[in-house]
Amino acid sequence: MNIAPHSRRQPLPLRAVAQAVSLLLLSAASYAQTDASAVNLSVVNVSGKAPVTLLPTEAAPSQANLEASSAQSIVSDNYVRNFLPLTADYTQVLNVTPGAFSVTANGIGLGDTKVTIRGLSDSNSVISFDGIPFNDTNGVSHHSWAFFPSMFLGGAVVDRSPGSAATIGQATYGGSFNLRSRVMSDERGTDLTLSSGSFNTKLVNVEHSTGRYGENGENKLMFNVHEMKSDGYQTYNKQDRQGFSLKYEREVSPDTKITAFTSYLHLTNNTPNIKGISRTDYNNGIYNNLLSGDSTKANYYGYNFYNLPSDFSYIGIDTRLDNGWRLEDKLYRYSYHNKQNYNGSTISATSATDKLNAYTTFGNLLRLSKETSQGILRTGVWMDRADSQRYQVKSDPRTWVDVAAPNFRETYVTTTVQPYVEHEFQVNDKLKVTPGLKYASYSQDFVHFQDNGGAVGTLGGTLSNNVITGGNPSIGNAVTYRDWLPSLSAHYTIQPNWTAYAQHSHGDQIPSTTVFDVANAKVSPLPKATKAKATQVGTVWSSPDVIVGGNLYRIDLDGAYAASSTPDANGNFAYYMSGRQVSQGIDGEMTVPLGHGYSLYMNAMVGTVKNANGTWVQNAPSDTETLALNYQQGPWKTNMSVSRIGKAYKDGTNSSGAVSQAFTINPFVVTNMFVNYTLKHEGDFAKQTRLQLGVNNLFNQHSIVDIASATSGSSSANPSSSDLLTVLPARSVNLTATISF
Repeated sequence: MNIAPHSRRQPLPLRAVAQAVSLLLLSAASYAQTDASAVNLSVVNVSGKAPVTLLPTEAAPSQANLEASSAQSIVSDNYVRNFLPLTADYTQVLNVTPGAFSVTANGIGLGDTKVTIRGLSDSNSVISFDGIPFNDTNGVSHHSWAFFPSMFLGGAVVDRSPGSAATIGQATYGGSFNLRSRVMSDERGTDLTLSSGSFNTKLVNVEHSTGRYGENGENKLMFNVHEMKSDGYQTYNKQDRQGFSLKYEREVSPDTKITAFTSYLHLTNNTPNIKGISRTDYNNGIYNNLLSGDSTKANYYGYNFYNLPSDFSYIGIDTRLDNGWRLEDKLYRYSYHNKQNYNGSTISATSATDKLNAYTTFGNLLRLSKETSQGILRTGVWMDRADSQRYQVKSDPRTWVDVAAPNFRETYVTTTVQPYVEHEFQVNDKLKVTPGLKYASYSQDFVHFQDNGGAVGTLGGTLSNNVITGGNPSIGNAVTYRDWLPSLSAHYTIQPNWTAYAQHSHGDQIPSTTVFDVANAKVSPLPKATKAKATQVGTVWSSPDVIVGGNLYRIDLDGAYAASSTPDANGNFAYYMSGRQVSQGIDGEMTVPLGHGYSLYMNAMVGTVKNANGTWVQNAPSDTETLALNYQQGPWKTNMSVSRIGKAYKDGTNSSGAVSQAFTINPFVVTNMFVNYTLKHEGDFAKQTRLQLGVNNLFNQHSIVDIASATSGSSSANPSSSDLLTVLPARSVNLTATISF
């Protein structure tokens, strides 16, 4: 077995851990020696702008929203800038909120990962950027590494509910995560950031803000350019990333503002299609064995690679019209081009796969609102069109010469239209009631080409020696899903600092495109959409120092899709509606001041996600908890967090079909620590320098976080040595310096 050089590194020396912890102890010493009356609450702004005073609630990683009519958490830009590694993608931003978790086996931000919240998968939720939803067109899933790394982000608003009728997106019942772009400064400045860390990870980032410019200071512009290279934790799972973003704002008048944003990322990395380590490796203490440096091996890294460019752009206007109307409109475009090549277990003329998943999406989001004598009227429409193409062709990994057939190729167009209306009625000075209605229309038009020989048949032709004779050149499917989705919420102000809310809403989700990839491609009857009903009640209490939010929820899901565990007579895996599922539980978060710059943040979720027969839905944890100690005072900003993910289950297969709860995934704990120190340079060329030490998985845990059955009948009670395991990546250390000019 060939192990990459970085995989043989010893665990982080205890001396380094001791040095890191000593920085926390240093801040603790200041707590013991400083009188409360003399505490300076000002905290240096990382961007080099004016100092900012942070209350404990403002310094919290996440906090509940007193004004919201749902379970909503706000993640601050302060958290993103100071308590995440520079390599992080948006999933780590969301992880700090109640009930959310994700794991990247190759290291933070070094591989694609999915967020689970309240036990519901990534495909059950909406992720948006500055209000614009984005998702993979194969289904409602999201590519964490392809669009928004942490340096593009200025925080997030996480709504763990379907939201109201005004919450747009293709699957809202699992929650909506609105990523926010950076807030631009009124002052000119440049930040140069250099970062180096474990797994031979290096990153250079330059960010420049023009501040206000123009005759009346009506313009602002910010751009970011970065490059990252890493060997990754898993052997030969290397990643290179180059990217930039640009944001521009112009205040046309006191009532009108125009915003434009554009970004581009280019990823190249080495990784197989199926990722994980065997139980044999795990039992032998090998936690990162993935690819080989030996070209005679089937898992040679040169036979397994991605090339992935992506971009995201929008232009928006926010203006106040006559008669109290406000108009917000955003025209957008984004694209994704994932060219993947990977090999199987042997080396031959047909052992590898040449694969493409690509799409280009255009859309427009129009919102109108008006204050009325009864409250606030909100209406608008979201329109979205995505053009996609996919193929999979058998190939020779030594030459990448493709065979003629069988292979898979299709194109399809997805069109989404969602108009909505809601009215927030101010019943009295304490009670607001908001009924709403959204109309959801989804159209899909497929063209499956004749050379679909493997996945969906030869379309009536005859396959012989990789050549198809006769049959149809292509075949199509067209389907439209329409639904009325009502919502009703109430928000009650018990006291100025204490509110309560209740909400009920309906949602839906169209089937994944894979549901249409069946024998001979013609689907009849057409599959149905998944339906959802969600109910929640909650309360938020706040003071300048403390904020507490709690929520009870229940989501009834009817018609989630699952794949058959065994193929039919033609070798196809049929998709079917798995019946009713229920997600229910309680979650909440709290920030408590400890004095002298210290605060304690806590969140938790306890719940169940079960099928109609009482078995657990796979990968749904029974509980999640996070405890974080924050210290922010003077030049110091420190955070130590401990997150626990409760027990979950994974299904398996045997000769008779699927086996629910075949595998048990035991609870696991991840501890992270970040220490920041800012030096101000009065009168010098540079305004300040910020130094950061970050340690992820501080105690170097190698917990199993996912299991894939390798053989029929494999389970926790009867494990197979070939079962594929996803394991927490080893402890990683990052040293970062940011110089602000």
